[in-house]
Order: sequence, then C-alpha cells, then structure tokens
Amino acid sequence: MRRLFSHPSLAIGLIATLSFLAIGVLSLVWTPFPIEQINIPRRFLGITPEHWLGTDNLGRDMASLVMSGTWTSFLVAAIAVIIGMGVGVPLGLAAAAWGGPVEWLVLRLSDFIFAFPAIIVAILITALVGPGASNAIVAIGIFNIPVFARVARGGALSVATLDFVAAGRLAGLGNAMIAWRHLLPNIMSLLIVQGTIQMSLGILSEAGLSYIGLGTQPPATSLGLMLKDAQGLFLIHPWLTLVPGMAIVLIVIALNIAGDGLRDALDPRLRQENPNVLA
Repeated sequence: MRRLFSHPSLAIGLIATLSFLAIGVLSLVWTPFPIEQINIPRRFLGITPEHWLGTDNLGRDMASLVMSGTWTSFLVAAIAVIIGMGVGVPLGLAAAAWGGPVEWLVLRLSDFIFAFPAIIVAILITALVGPGASNAIVAIGIFNIPVFARVARGGALSVATLDFVAAGRLAGLGNAMIAWRHLLPNIMSLLIVQGTIQMSLGILSEAGLSYIGLGTQPPATSLGLMLKDAQGLFLIHPWLTLVPGMAIVLIVIALNIAGDGLRDALDPRLRQENPNVLA
C-alpha cells in the first residue's frame, strides 16, 4: 500500500475520491439538516454558520443535499460498474478463451448494445416502468457490459499468447480453467483502471439522467436532480447550480486522476520506464 501511495497522482486521486465517498457515507447517518426539511422563510440564504452552503428555493440545506446527492451518485455508478463487470468480464474472457462463434457472438452483442446509449435505454425503461434511480442503474449497467467485455477480451488475448498459458494447455487445463486461473488474474489491473473510468462516466450519466427527469426522484436527491431543480434560477441565484455542478466536476476529476495513477502504478511497461514509481 505504501508503495502504491508513493505515486503522487494516485495518492491525490485516491485521497480526494475517498474523501468524497466518506462525505456520502456520512450522509447515511448524519446531515446538518434533514434533506426533506422545507423552510420557505429561509430560502435562498447565502453561506451562514448554520447553513454552510446556503439554502435552495425550498429552504432546504444545500450542504445536506450535496452530502446525500454524493452518496446517490456513487451508489448508482458503483452498482452499474458491478453489473458491467459481472456480465461483461465473463463474456470477454469467454470470447478470448473459446474464440470462433463465441467471440463473434460476444462482439456482435457488444455492437448491438453500443447502438443504444444509456440515455436511450433509460428512456425505454422509463416508458415501461417509470423513472427512478434503479432504472438509471440498469441503463448505465447495461451500457457498461460491452465496455468491460471488450476490455477483458483485449487484455485476455494479449495474455493468451504467453508461455504460462501454453503450459497450462499442455497440462490439460480446459478453456474455462485457463480463463479463471491465468487470464483473469493477469488482467485484473486493467479491469480496475477501467472500473475507475466507468465510475466517473457513471456519475456523469446519473447526473444527466436525473437532470432530464429519468433518474433519482424526490424525496431522494442526487447532484443531477439538484441541477434540474435549480435550472430556472441560474441567472438569479447561480449558486444553486454552481454547488452541485462543482461537486460533480470535482468527483469526476478525482476519479480520473485516481484512474491515471492506477494505470501508471499497475502497468509493468510504465514501471520499467519509470523504475522509481513504486520503489
């Protein structure tokens, strides 16, 4: 762990990401004010000792809303990444291990899903069962599946040419066992880095879906929903949109920095070029 944190961008990215995550987790047990507490006489307050980020058009505490919205954004993005990994990685490994018709089917399935972006999938799901955070998770998760399938397939194909994989085949291991014992462990770093990238994209996607009314619904809140509620007041009270907007930007930047740092730290080729990175 100490060696990983010796990489500056990785340390900065992880510390920032974990700080935002801690704020979100804290909202599960404590916020300065209940997020559903409406206080019309105290709406549009600026920063005060009582309201650290002011209040919105309904008099709700902005700091409390940001804390709760941060947790919602992380939760939606994380579950969507888990869905994408859980389905996409086995498909990608199967495509690399078996090839032939299996690989063709996985690639065509990926192309089919890529033809329908997350927002289109969300609109279709909403038309059937209505809007909600769970539908945003499903839509983003479905879009993550071909991403992880292609990443897993590409990484596994590069590993499959190495000598220890050939030795495993000579030892009588089947395709499934080779994929589990040899291919998956050697592409985990690649999958972890891709996971951080998809987390940041998932947070942006959740914010976008909530902004157009297809994601998180009241009385719950999210950063995208805060932007939606404040959009008509931007010229009068720009602070209401700047607060959740900056939160989204900072979280995404933190995740991207962490992803870049993980890539540099875990990629053996980069370690050879920079031997002091993990020294």
